[in-house]
Amino acid sequence: MDGKVRLAPSILNADFTDLGGAIKAIEPYSDYIHLDVMDGHFVPNITFGPMVVETVKRVTEVPIDCHLMIYNPPEWVETFAEAGADRISFHVRSCRDAESVIRAIRTLGVSPGLAISPEVPLFELKPFLGMVDFVLVMCVYPGFGGQKLMPEMLNRVGAVKRDAAEIGASVEVEVDGGVKAENLQQVLEAGTDTVVVGSSIFGSDDVAAAAADVKSLLNKLHTGV
Repeated sequence: MDGKVRLAPSILNADFTDLGGAIKAIEPYSDYIHLDVMDGHFVPNITFGPMVVETVKRVTEVPIDCHLMIYNPPEWVETFAEAGADRISFHVRSCRDAESVIRAIRTLGVSPGLAISPEVPLFELKPFLGMVDFVLVMCVYPGFGGQKLMPEMLNRVGAVKRDAAEIGASVEVEVDGGVKAENLQQVLEAGTDTVVVGSSIFGSDDVAAAAADVKSLLNKLHTGV
């Protein structure tokens, strides 16, 4: 990791009547494009699948960060990798053999990550911290955009990094859920490496300006300048 804090706008609340335009609007300010994939079973919502990943891949060179909120990720990681995902995270409780899924993702040339939602204890991640590149800490219960950030979840950022350090590993920590301008400083002070921002960007009348404002504030808070 290079010490840079990255912005990953989530397209969950984007205008899908002009998805290409929405992607182009945020592209200059994005380090990743974040896609929340939900199957209606692991979480109580259905969003989109690999065809949307393919669409996003066609219109941007920004790396695609795919968050799989689905059961049986072993059946799907190859499909999403082929669709253009550069990073794939999945939930530790979504399958029986997380280690094999992590290995499969890496074998496909994609960066593997594990996601953890608020009700799951951190110790369930520990066996895998030496295998993944990043951990996605959910600060809301997964399933719907626009929720309020649960600030107590930010304590998990440092805890994950300490647990990784104990085994000689280093992992990037990504924070997702309710991140907005007013809590961005708190999110960064927790030690976050990548922030996922959704509705506060795509809920704006001027998506490009909203993304630019978040990116500018992110850089200012990180550098102190």
